[in-house]
Amino acid sequence: MRDRGIYLLPNLFTTGALFAGFYAVVQAMNGRFEHAAVAIFIAMVLDGLDGRVARMTHTQSAFGAEYDSLSDMVSFGVAPALVIYEFALQGMGKLGWIAAFVYCAGAALRLARFNTQLDTITDKRFFQGLPSPAAAALIAGFVWVMVEYGIAGSEVRWLAGVIALFGGLTMVSNFRFYSGKEINLRKSVPFFVILLVVLAFVLISTSPPEVLFGAFVLYGLSGYADALWKLLRRNKPSPLQGGEK
Repeated sequence: MRDRGIYLLPNLFTTGALFAGFYAVVQAMNGRFEHAAVAIFIAMVLDGLDGRVARMTHTQSAFGAEYDSLSDMVSFGVAPALVIYEFALQGMGKLGWIAAFVYCAGAALRLARFNTQLDTITDKRFFQGLPSPAAAALIAGFVWVMVEYGIAGSEVRWLAGVIALFGGLTMVSNFRFYSGKEINLRKSVPFFVILLVVLAFVLISTSPPEVLFGAFVLYGLSGYADALWKLLRRNKPSPLQGGEK
């Protein structure tokens, strides 16, 4: 059961994530889309830390849970929707803001469903629906790559609309996405795990926009691949059935 008190340490990380999301909106309004995209990634990192810090320091609270959810709505719901709208969708008229709204509404519904089902989740290894930070990273990664290659938003507005709709609808889907929650940072790990972490940092540092965007595209598609794999296994005849005449 969560404590009803307010703890400073985890809420500092949540406040940092909230600030990064707000900063992304401000930068998008000023046309500085690279800064906006980077701010969303920073918000994602801080959001990932606040819960782990709270669990490791035993400072979980009802206030922190609610504050984190509201922060997520700003950083991973409103901010990405406004960034993608300002970057590419505003030239599409009604279709543009509808696509941005679908994404924003998807994030709100995803967070509401997660909060109401939190105590009934049995398999914590998987999320139901694409997590809102991952959907936000998909939007931010796309914008960052376009800016990196000097591609104007007006040139890729339809692709931007598809990505916004994909993120919004996938968040409210029932597909499974790996959560990584069983990873215990306080346990010892083999040497090769540390080596893989180092290699991941090196890979990201070589070209952050492309690597991050590619990684979250693959993660976003992983839920569909998992559902397709389960469907194929379900429809695959057993050896006995295959041998019947």
